[in-house]
Parts: sequence; structure tokens; C-alpha cells
Amino acid sequence: MYHFEQDIECVLADEKTLGEICDRLAAQITRDYENSEHDLVLVTVLKGSVFFATDLMRRIPFKCEIDFMKVSSYGANTETSGFIQVHLDLKRDVKNTDVIIIEDIIDSGRTLQKLGQLLQGRGAHSVRCCTLLDKPERRQVDLNADYVGMEIPDQFVVGYGLDYAEKYRNLPYVGVLKPSVMKNNLFATVQRNGGIT
Repeated sequence: MYHFEQDIECVLADEKTLGEICDRLAAQITRDYENSEHDLVLVTVLKGSVFFATDLMRRIPFKCEIDFMKVSSYGANTETSGFIQVHLDLKRDVKNTDVIIIEDIIDSGRTLQKLGQLLQGRGAHSVRCCTLLDKPERRQVDLNADYVGMEIPDQFVVGYGLDYAEKYRNLPYVGVLKPSVMKNNLFATVQRNGGIT
């Protein structure tokens, strides 16, 4: 059996660090929303954010809901097109709710900005964003996440939900993928690095 840890150049966030990030962000969210009169909905962007959203939600000590969206802006390329495509929409109405978009990683910010505008247009009382990872040097729009786990350099990362060609999501940490892996993987459909940018 092939163990793909050998494809990882270095670890950026180990299991302990990820747990500490979830503790910190959940505490911030709790302080901000525990006295709100509106329902809190964690809008989780599939697929990469599932691990993070699950660990985060378990640390929030009051009633909240989770729902899922699958969106893209890349097509077959690694660069964002800037246009949002909704492949899976929410099951519930977010009107008059407090929404937190749960993201695995943000880089350009273009599509996340559009998603926030979409949810605001549906009548949400408030829309904020919580991201595990942030690549601010890649930003192309004026957008800052309200809750940030950690900033990372402009490298291709996998693990803890983040993928390359649908692989590596099940690594228990976030690591940098060796460039040689992508270069040699001629038959894989090159995915963008997680999230909706």
C-alpha cells in the first residue's frame, strides 16, 4: 500500500496546532454570538471545509446549525475565473439568520466575496467568514476574513480536508505538497487548492 506522507515536503500545522486553532476560533465565535437573537448557521463550503467545520462546531457551546454549499470558480484550471457556480445549494432559508461561511483556505478572495454577497442578498441578518488558512499575498480583492486560523505562504497545501486531485484529504495535518508530485501526476485533473478563494 502506498503511503502518501512521502509526498509531503513539510508540515505547516500538525494535529495539536489544528486543535488549538479550533479552540481559539470557537471561543471568538462564542463571544460574538452567544447573546444573539438570531439563529447561527455555519455555511460549510464543500468539500475541503468539512473536517474543519466539524471540529469547530463541536466546540461551540450553544445551539447552531450547519448547512452545505458546493461552489467553484475554477473549472479545469488552477486559477480562479472570478465567476461563482453553485453546484449544491443550501437546504434552508438563511433569512434573518447570522451566517458564518466556513472555509478551508482563502487566496484571491474573489469568489468568497461573491458568495458573501449572494447570502446577504438572501436576507441574512449578518454574514461573516471563518477560514482555517489564509494566503493574504494572493488576495485580488479587498476582503479580510472575520476569523482566521493561520496565515500561510503561497504554497500548495493538502491535508485536513484539502486535496490535490481529490487525494490527501485524510491526512490529519496540513502539509506542503512536493512540487514534483504535481509535475509527475500527468493523468490527474488538477484541482485548485481548496476552498473557493
